[in-house]
Amino acid sequence: MSFHAPLTNHHADGTLCPADHKHTTSGKPLHADCPGRSYTQAVCSCGGWEMKQRGKGYVNECRKRHLAGHAQGPNVLRDLLRLDAA
Repeated sequence: MSFHAPLTNHHADGTLCPADHKHTTSGKPLHADCPGRSYTQAVCSCGGWEMKQRGKGYVNECRKRHLAGHAQGPNVLRDLLRLDAA
């Protein structure tokens, strides 16, 4: 099963910040009608992981690490079974 954890940007009031609203690296809006990005959130479809932080890059890095853990799951189990058989 393939899991996904999309990144979403949110305003301070919790509303979703549309993808077409561009920001500076500090979260300040470049779109006239946008109050600015307050936080970025990622929620994994596995149901067991989510992250909400001010730093978009940090959330993205943690998201990638979490998703890589799903990809490595069967390999880790295989390695454990080999150790038991030895």
